[in-house]
Amino acid sequence: MHKNIYLLLGFLFLVVAGIGFILPVLPGTPFVLLAAWCFARSSEKWHQWLLRSELFGPVIQNWEENRCITIRTKIFAIASMLLVGVSSIVFGVDALWLRGLVAILITVGAVTVLSIRTCEKMS
Repeated sequence: MHKNIYLLLGFLFLVVAGIGFILPVLPGTPFVLLAAWCFARSSEKWHQWLLRSELFGPVIQNWEENRCITIRTKIFAIASMLLVGVSSIVFGVDALWLRGLVAILITVGAVTVLSIRTCEKMS
């Protein structure tokens, strides 16, 4: 039963990460790490699939081995959140409350990414 819940959560977090990579107001990296954690507890097949991924593998390996992400990952995550988020605020959203919501999401995302320890070197 627990394995099925972890497997379901792994896929859910992977979907949220994908949304975060498409709409960078939401950071994708923490959700990929959560998906890997869930897959490690539920499915070796899916965990290995993530580890072999050229896009996610190095990030997950750094996290699992050193509990850190690279400065490059942090810069990309924050830059994309700022670029898309601020563009949305300026050009795409008219309602003041939506602009505030986007600003809050950008802030939460940036704080989340910045709170993760930075790797000194790539694994």
